[in-house]
Amino acid sequence: MRHPRLAVALMVLGVVAAGCAKAPDQRGLDLTASAPPLQAYQPVDTLATASIGNRAVSVTNQPLPPRIFTKGNLAGRTLTVGSADEITLLPGEVILTFDDGPRPGKTEAILDTLDAFGVGATFMMLGRAAERHPDLAQLVAARGHAIGTHTYDHANLADMSNAEATAEIAAGEAAVAEALGHPPSPFFRFPYLAQTGFLRTSLVQSDIVVLDVDIDSKDYYGDTPAKVMERTLARIEARGRGIVLFHDIHARTVVMLPEFLGELERRGYQVVRLAAKPRGIFGREVITAQSPVPASSFLRLN
Repeated sequence: MRHPRLAVALMVLGVVAAGCAKAPDQRGLDLTASAPPLQAYQPVDTLATASIGNRAVSVTNQPLPPRIFTKGNLAGRTLTVGSADEITLLPGEVILTFDDGPRPGKTEAILDTLDAFGVGATFMMLGRAAERHPDLAQLVAARGHAIGTHTYDHANLADMSNAEATAEIAAGEAAVAEALGHPPSPFFRFPYLAQTGFLRTSLVQSDIVVLDVDIDSKDYYGDTPAKVMERTLARIEARGRGIVLFHDIHARTVVMLPEFLGELERRGYQVVRLAAKPRGIFGREVITAQSPVPASSFLRLN
């Protein structure tokens, strides 16, 4: 299999460039253990999201009156994109994303809830998690959801050298592809939303869609499912639309999701399904360590 433009471009740029921004100090995820009980989570707000760039289409921050949108089916349109700038949502539209999975006992339940409401989501998988649970990764794909990547081991890329960070991104994509049996969608999200200009530019130049976050549910806090739902709905109402961040590794998210989707539907919102544009002449493939580097892979770097 040929090298993807992502991995080749990232590796070359990572070697020739140096320096990285300082990001918040965060610990990686322990995927070897099951999710701890809800009371074990400490509600300390330390996640920094200030690095998220402005969107091409501005989103109002003014609160919206309840049920301003026409009631109807929760399932909305499919938005096919080839760049982050193409993710433009109408008032009342949200995109659901789930990070850090797949996780046995959690991911399946979330899939069942999404199926019950007939909506699609985007799962940003860790390479290590997909590697350990390929059956779950394949189940997500079989249910019709988009699958992106989230590095191999949930590393804080802004604390790494450029070469180390690009290797971590490529390893995550390769592991997810191996678990699925085919390449994932070209969607990527930075762990902790910690990024550098070099890394983001490298990904964009490699035809990767970097998914930012408009509404952070903070479901990783030690809150009750009801509190998570209340906070997320309030932030959706304040913005009126946007990309919502959840995690398919927490019991509280599993419990909260059915009522949350029901309330979204009652308020007249629609869930937009995200899809990647089909490959064209600039299509990309997943890296394999055994493959030779084609000369054409360096064209965009010259």
